[in-house]
Amino acid sequence: MSILEIITGWLATAIGLGIATLIVSGIKAKNPLAFLIAAAVLGLINTFLRPALWFLTAPLSVVTFGLFALVINALMIMLTAALVPNFEVKSFGSAFWGALIMAIIGILGFILMPLLSGADINWHYYEYQNQQQIH
Repeated sequence: MSILEIITGWLATAIGLGIATLIVSGIKAKNPLAFLIAAAVLGLINTFLRPALWFLTAPLSVVTFGLFALVINALMIMLTAALVPNFEVKSFGSAFWGALIMAIIGILGFILMPLLSGADINWHYYEYQNQQQIH
């Protein structure tokens, strides 16, 4: 993982968390420094702890068609609030809505990034070709 990927991931987490704090009344950062620290801590938690939890709860994620991942993300937000002073999450419901908002922001970023960066978007398809040629 390159430093650019780490910074991009942290920036995406910070943007998603920032929008979640604006929309969800139960998620608050008392000052900008607390918000930046919370975004960094959440980024670290998402890098190191969340993959293990996803692996351990894979059967639940399959049964719920991936919706259990929102529960894991909400728990990661609550863990961040427990670790970072001046960053508060009032309830699991607030953390869940924050996780949902962050997921939506992530999906939009995944869709818009190639468009905004000017990258070439290539759609590939598989075409069956008959090996026997008719003469």
